Amino acid sequence: MKFACLALLLGVSSAAAQEPVDRAMIAKLKDEGQNRSQVAATFNHLTNVVGPRLTGTPAYKQAADWAEAQLKSYGLSAVHQENWPFGRGWGLDKLILEMVEPYYFPLIGFAEAWTPSTKGELLAAPVYIGDLADSTAVRSRAADLKGAIVLLTKPQAEFIVKDRVEPSLSEQPVPIGAPPFINAAGPLGNQTRARVMREVGAGLVLRPTQGQHGTMFVLGSRTTPDDAAPSVILAAEHYNMIVNALTAGSRVKLRARVDTRYFTADTNGYNVIAEIPGTDPALKDEVVLLGSHLDSWHSATGATDNADASASLIEAMRILKATGVRPRRTIRMALWGGEEEGLLGSRAYAARHYAGDANAGARDKLAVYLNSDPGSGPIFGWYMEENADAKSIFDAWLEPLKDLGVRRNVMAKIGNTDHLAFTALGLPAFNSLQDYVDYDTREHHTNMDFADRVTTSDLQQNAIVLATFAWHAAMREQKIPRTPRPTP
Repeated sequence: MKFACLALLLGVSSAAAQEPVDRAMIAKLKDEGQNRSQVAATFNHLTNVVGPRLTGTPAYKQAADWAEAQLKSYGLSAVHQENWPFGRGWGLDKLILEMVEPYYFPLIGFAEAWTPSTKGELLAAPVYIGDLADSTAVRSRAADLKGAIVLLTKPQAEFIVKDRVEPSLSEQPVPIGAPPFINAAGPLGNQTRARVMREVGAGLVLRPTQGQHGTMFVLGSRTTPDDAAPSVILAAEHYNMIVNALTAGSRVKLRARVDTRYFTADTNGYNVIAEIPGTDPALKDEVVLLGSHLDSWHSATGATDNADASASLIEAMRILKATGVRPRRTIRMALWGGEEEGLLGSRAYAARHYAGDANAGARDKLAVYLNSDPGSGPIFGWYMEENADAKSIFDAWLEPLKDLGVRRNVMAKIGNTDHLAFTALGLPAFNSLQDYVDYDTREHHTNMDFADRVTTSDLQQNAIVLATFAWHAAMREQKIPRTPRPTP
């Protein structure tokens, strides 16, 4: 009773205070992760050697094959790749964007993924339709738009200038997730834009996004038809310059060319799996699963989304293996593909191994899933999915890592990460909480997501935190509590 009262006075729940913490093992993990780290080389290879890792491309498969080889070299067990249906890949071979009149000016832009090629080089005055009223008005201009370079929207009037609130810094609930996207006004909405431009036969569609200082948010859709209008995101400042010159009566002429290709020889996506087998006869078939997504978008090298987490997860498994751990439960890791197109890799894995009546036993044996994805910098804690029982356990494990810069776990849920493939099945799954400074305004899904934005010390910290949580989850007597489901 005295122990519980003291714990409450110190702001620690009695459950957290009683949770076993293996400080000797944590010291070993810190020593290996700080003094013999290999994470910087791993991160450099994924970002600067392989580069962008769009799912369905040879570059993604190169990253997966390399990761598999690395994990095998560390002596991990059951290292393999699992495939799942994805569809054609896509690559950009050439992009020319220039203003040649009324003066020469090279333009900053990037093709959206899965856009087709232009019909050779286009050299023409662009057609501005941002002031048109609606899709009917656009269709009425079909003769002007066929084969033309089309400026789709009004100038970008608003920009994203503020990152999301960092939840670990506030004791009060804060909005969770990325800020709303700011689209430039125009006659076509997100759902009709591609269809109408395809109907009128536009030669190339240019539009800005919410980024400033040359930052472009560049995505795409794998379901884009082969005969769609090619689409390029232009730096907002450059897009606005062109539109403002046109509307002032200037004779603007652009030169543009987009050469792309589709990869159809292998239409699979791939996940990379590896593990350290459990040793307890009663618990070795239970699994502590860790994951991050290996794929990225294509306009940068995907450093903070999500090579940092993938490199740290690979390093976490290396640290555990190098330390000679003998976990009671199996510690398994997965590098997911297809996250950027809808959590496809993790959902395929969850469907294959945990969904349905046939996998009821496997669901019961999943001790916990730990995901690392949004944000950059150090891991501050975990989004606890409103699971108070799990939070008290995670609080205890976090405490001895305070010297590494961890802060606290928060009760909130977060969306749009691979842990949702497991929470959808009622499994305990949690996502790491990291820094958002410059993440929403500068890095996330942009042409600025390069390795320069990541420090080796943060990668080392991430790996140690992941290894520590994996070890403790693998050693405790019970699995992590499931979130109680609401009564119907």
